[in-house]
Amino acid sequence: MIKNGCLMVLVALCISCGGDVVPKPNAYLRLEYPKAEYHESAQFEELPFTSQINGLATNVTTKHIASTTESYGVNIEYPSLKGTIFLTYKAIGNNPVNLTDYLRDAQNLTQKHTLKADEIKEQQYVNKERNVYGMFYEVGGNAASQSQFYVTDSVQHFLTGSLYFYAKPNYDSILPAAKYLENDIRHIMETITWK
Repeated sequence: MIKNGCLMVLVALCISCGGDVVPKPNAYLRLEYPKAEYHESAQFEELPFTSQINGLATNVTTKHIASTTESYGVNIEYPSLKGTIFLTYKAIGNNPVNLTDYLRDAQNLTQKHTLKADEIKEQQYVNKERNVYGMFYEVGGNAASQSQFYVTDSVQHFLTGSLYFYAKPNYDSILPAAKYLENDIRHIMETITWK
């Protein structure tokens, strides 16, 4: 009986020692979002520009923000992603000083994120057919805004856009939503048409 017990233990040890022990990798939450379907927004009809937005944006609000100049604010909300794309339009008029000031303000807004950002990637945007010129910024790290842009025709129109989430910035946590909405804010910039 002892021989059978020792034999079973020996067989069990030989079988169990078949290979190297490999630790399991950490699991990550996989977030999948629906494929973006873009359309013209009816809320843009009263604005001096038009663009396409994602159907996932459930609430688009516009308001006139200055009585002395033609300025508008547009909020494109994504409640399921807990984020909003903010657009601000300002008319340049016939004053080139306005354009210089607007460009400086847009660039300074992005540079304020350098304190928390790991990196800021700049990508120039030029569309000569629609007379749209600007810059797209992808902000990496725990900055308050992950994506920003500005576009202008250099004569009459100036538009800025920025993406913000309703949560304290934690880049690892919001990365999937930030990448999804980065594509949306880029699409808005690339489909701008001046009226």
